[in-house]
Amino acid sequence: MRILVVLRLALLAATAVLSGTVVAEAVPYGLSETVLTVPASADGVGELEVTVYRPRGDGPFPLMVVNHGRAPAPASTQPRYRPQHVAYEFVRRGYAVVVPMRQGFSRSGGVDRVASCNPVADARHQAQSVRRAVHWAAQQPWADPQRIVVMGQSHGGLAALAYGEDPLPGTRLIVNFAGGVREPGCEAWQSGLVEAFGELGKAAQLPSLWFYGDNDSHFPPEVWRAAYQRHTAAGAQATLEAFGRFADDAHRLFGAREGLRIWLPPLAARLTELGLPARVDPGLDPMPDLPAGPPLRKVEAGDADRLPIRGVSAREAFLDWLRIEEPKAFVISEDRRHWASAWGPVRPAGRAIERCERLAATRCRIYAVDDALVWPLGSGGN
Repeated sequence: MRILVVLRLALLAATAVLSGTVVAEAVPYGLSETVLTVPASADGVGELEVTVYRPRGDGPFPLMVVNHGRAPAPASTQPRYRPQHVAYEFVRRGYAVVVPMRQGFSRSGGVDRVASCNPVADARHQAQSVRRAVHWAAQQPWADPQRIVVMGQSHGGLAALAYGEDPLPGTRLIVNFAGGVREPGCEAWQSGLVEAFGELGKAAQLPSLWFYGDNDSHFPPEVWRAAYQRHTAAGAQATLEAFGRFADDAHRLFGAREGLRIWLPPLAARLTELGLPARVDPGLDPMPDLPAGPPLRKVEAGDADRLPIRGVSAREAFLDWLRIEEPKAFVISEDRRHWASAWGPVRPAGRAIERCERLAATRCRIYAVDDALVWPLGSGGN
């Protein structure tokens, strides 16, 4: 079995060694990340690559299974899916987050057999991988098999709904983020997709929560509204959260950290209704070293004028840093005389802190990470 372990605590990097393999990767949000393998199935279908994010402790933890979408490139070239901002929110609420790569994707074995122009067959094929991953996860000593939620984005949302036709006992909810499969090469593919949602609704065994927006680049409102109507008319129990527009593309809602403010509150409310954890547990928060004070807030350009370090160079550097894509971090020394920044996939927070402390010869702390301001008291002021 291939086991790769990557460990990050309190936004500082660590390197793990297991079975002779050394891995050093960036895991923001202070998460513990483990890459494991679901064994090949009895009928010869290949292994599945699975990423697990867990709270501290032995559990058992409820399971949140997150399913990826489909990139335009061949499935085997699609990188391992790492929805870290999503994992962070559920780990700090006490969940073990399991992210499987379906058959043929990334390093998972087998072949991704897309049932061209047959979205029902495609969804059910994808659901086989989801079901295998859920069964495997439920057998782990750290898992609570009676408290399972399965969610998916785009193609993964469609797969999650198909999983709901034959779910593992203990699964409580399906969450569908902009689910579907876009096949413009197929005749009348949109109406075919609507019919597929209706077909999946006939055998649905679980309630589902749907999130769709008006400016979705893959599925316009007339498609997902009709899909929802067909699904529920077929007998499925589903709730639609139509959130309107989101940024430049509502299809990005789940993948964007700023999307949390839209979908996390209604999902948390639904989890509460089902008797599942929904509140943050301070004892399980993987970022215990963040400064105490008001909640984190979104960083903005005006924070450049409130930096706890004076000087034109620091201000200009911070404004430049704001324009860089995540993951990223900007740090300032405790004596407020030095700063440093870093970005990119390799431990940006740890690199920025190390760089700053080499310059300052004193402790440095994070001013902002990704799009959140985390300096003490939630303010850049003195």
